[in-house]
Amino acid sequence: MTVTWEELGWERVAAGVGRCRLPGWDCTAGLVVGEGKALVVDAGSSLTEGARLRMRAEALAGHRVTHLALTHPHFDHVLGAAAFAGAEVYGAVGIDSVYGPHGRAALRADAVRHGLDARAADEAVDVLAPPRHHVSGEWTLDLGPGRQVLLANVGPGHTPHDLVVLVPGSPEVVFCGDLVEESGDPQAGPDAVPSQWPAALDRLLALGGEDAVYVPGHGAVVDAAFVRAQRDALAARFGVS
Repeated sequence: MTVTWEELGWERVAAGVGRCRLPGWDCTAGLVVGEGKALVVDAGSSLTEGARLRMRAEALAGHRVTHLALTHPHFDHVLGAAAFAGAEVYGAVGIDSVYGPHGRAALRADAVRHGLDARAADEAVDVLAPPRHHVSGEWTLDLGPGRQVLLANVGPGHTPHDLVVLVPGSPEVVFCGDLVEESGDPQAGPDAVPSQWPAALDRLLALGGEDAVYVPGHGAVVDAAFVRAQRDALAARFGVS
C-alpha cells in the first residue's frame, strides 16, 4: 500500500521533495527522492530520532537512503547521523574540527543543556563519525535520471561550516539550515560568524533566486522576500552591511 507524505508527517514542497519538523527543537529535516537513491538533509538530535527519520524517509522513497547532507554541526542536526549507516555523508569543509574530543564534548554539553537525555547524548556522541565528503564550493549529487541536487558551502554565518542544498525544479527548493529561521529570531551562538552571515544569505539568495521555496532550519517554509528581510535584520543587528 502506498503511503502519502502527510500520513508520515511530512510536508511535500515539490515533486519528490519534502520536509518534516522534528519534535523537541522544531528542527527541520529534508528528503529528496530519486530513482533508486534518496537524500536526507540533516539527521535529528539522537540515534532514536535519526532511526525514526530514516525509516519514514525510506517508506516514502520506497528504497534506502543513500545520501545524507548535514547543514551545520549543531546537536539537533547531526547527532542522529550514525543511524544512516551506509549512506554517503556530506558536510561543509572544516566540519571535522567539531568531531575531535573537544568538539564532541561541546556537542554533548550543548545537547544536555537543551534537554536531551544524557544517556541518549552519550550514545550518539560515542558513535558520531565525521562526514566522508567535504564541500568547499559546490558539489553536484546525481540521484538518478532527472534528479540532480547541488550542495553549496555558502558560509560562514550561523556557524563556520554552513552547507545549503538546492533542488532544481519547479519550484526550486533550497534547504537553508539555520542560516534562516522562521519560528524565531536566528540564533547566534558562540560559534556564529556574525560579520559574514548577511553575505552568506546573499549567496543563498543568488543560488535560489526569487521564485524558489526556502526551507529554514526551524519553522515554516518561506520565500525570497522573507530571507531578504531576515538578511537585512541580521545586518542591522550585527552592524554589518
